[in-house]
Amino acid sequence: MTNSYILAGDLGATKTNLALFDASDLQAGAQAEASYLNADHADLPAILRKYLADKDAQAIHTACLGVAGPVINNHVRMVNLDWEVDAAALCAEFSWQAAWLINDLKALANAVPLLQPHEVQTLQAGVPEPGGTIAVIAPGTGLGIGYLTSAGGQYRAYATEGGHASFAPETVLQQELLAWLRPRLGQVAVEHVCAGVGLPNIYAFLKASGHAPEPEWLRAELDRQGDDNNVIIVQHALAQTAGAEICALTLQLFVEILGATAGNLALGLGATAGVYLGGGIPPRIQAALGRYRFMDFFLGKTGYEDYLARFPVQLILDPAVALLGAAAYAQQQQAA
Repeated sequence: MTNSYILAGDLGATKTNLALFDASDLQAGAQAEASYLNADHADLPAILRKYLADKDAQAIHTACLGVAGPVINNHVRMVNLDWEVDAAALCAEFSWQAAWLINDLKALANAVPLLQPHEVQTLQAGVPEPGGTIAVIAPGTGLGIGYLTSAGGQYRAYATEGGHASFAPETVLQQELLAWLRPRLGQVAVEHVCAGVGLPNIYAFLKASGHAPEPEWLRAELDRQGDDNNVIIVQHALAQTAGAEICALTLQLFVEILGATAGNLALGLGATAGVYLGGGIPPRIQAALGRYRFMDFFLGKTGYEDYLARFPVQLILDPAVALLGAAAYAQQQQAA
């Protein structure tokens, strides 16, 4: 490598994605993309050492990592993973000129203005307001929520911890779900029912409450799968497998809650320039968004249906765009 490169990362609860970007041409796209399971490594530096082993480290001058957790003074203690990450320590070990840790949703939101038409699917065209606020909601392992505001013709991204706000049920079945979860979890956050960690909670409620039986063959399949049962649940829900109605109802509840939560976010922020649905789960369940009436629950705010109908709603098809957002943040900081 002869150019100057930015190392971009997306550090989630389950895995870490890394890539390099040409600092002078981000739109050339990610290079040397790689993904690592966090459970297989002691900490982030161990992953970085493995990734950089066959790279020209001297060509990598800066880094930006989107991290699942609140970042304070370029340091983060991750929420769903027992790791701490410090930017200064990373610079010292890897000889970077500068490094930035930002919330993973800030990284994703930062990529939104750079998205190309083929990287999104329109769920509602709406009537976008130029320079209006943009909302971003991203269910992955956890639920990330962020937004962008415009000033001087440039958008600036912000992260929130809105995924930890309290779950507000909208149907009788959702009320039962909340009542079942509360003695088990205490405060029931929307993340507990609207993210990767939420699918097993919904499934367990439906099974325990008797709303949907679990056949023995499905239990055996889930046991064989191990810790990550979401793959099996989503697979049978999308296929509408006979006898696996519990999976379909699990995904239905998930989509309903996601739609309502996205609508709440849109109203709360006044997201007149659009609502972007990102994260690892939505691209995998595209068919379910229509089947289980995501947009109906998004629009279902009494008296505000017409207002919300003006908000564009876009599905981000590639979760890896968060890497682009992280690289763009590093570029922005260098130019500041």
